Amino acid sequence: MRILVSNDDGYFAPGIHALVDALSPIAEVTVVAPERDRSGASSSLTLDRPLTIRRTDNGFYCVNGTPTDCVHVAVSGFLSELPDMVVSGINLGQNMGDDTLYSGTVAAATEGYLLGIPSVAVSLATRSAQYLPSAARLVRELIERFRRAPPGEPVLLNVNIPAAHYDTYGAPEVTRLGKRHKAESVIKTTSPRNETLYWVGAAGPAADAGPGTDFYAVAAGRVSVTPLQIDLTHREQMPLVREWLAR
Repeated sequence: MRILVSNDDGYFAPGIHALVDALSPIAEVTVVAPERDRSGASSSLTLDRPLTIRRTDNGFYCVNGTPTDCVHVAVSGFLSELPDMVVSGINLGQNMGDDTLYSGTVAAATEGYLLGIPSVAVSLATRSAQYLPSAARLVRELIERFRRAPPGEPVLLNVNIPAAHYDTYGAPEVTRLGKRHKAESVIKTTSPRNETLYWVGAAGPAADAGPGTDFYAVAAGRVSVTPLQIDLTHREQMPLVREWLAR
């Protein structure tokens, strides 16, 4: 089994190293990841300049682009053989609800899915690396399950793992995306040159976080597995828009 591993935190991040250590015994793993932290890059492609790939001292490949660039270039020309799966992560910090729209971790997996490859995005619900070994063990079990009994069609799974030890996880729960409140206001500061600067504010707290959501599962100490899709069509509003256009 061939696995392409990427992330949005950069090739040097502890999460990607934990993931590679867990998957290498069961698969042929190739890492193609950003050369620097590209958190929040979403599904952006670099179209205004060429990209370069270089091999790092530990055998990983790094790209001077976004997480989406990494997977796109790897699958579309860099790799001599297509991967059987794309795994993105392990991100330090959850990617649930609205986070998935901005997340570079989810974007890397999404690009694999768009290219016809089953893909998984993995995030750990803490900024601490303490529980990375537990999270990596969980991911390895999911990949072994995939190899043993693959789904009947390409899937894009968003996996969020609670900040806890492996023995407390229990069975993963299939969830839907929750929803956050509006993000906090931007933080306004002044530079030494008296320029006005704006820092993007923190994400809002969970609003739709009831049973069945990713927020609810992780808060209860369970692993959340959410199948994602790419079609953004608001089908319920199609009749409304047709009526509006006919006026």
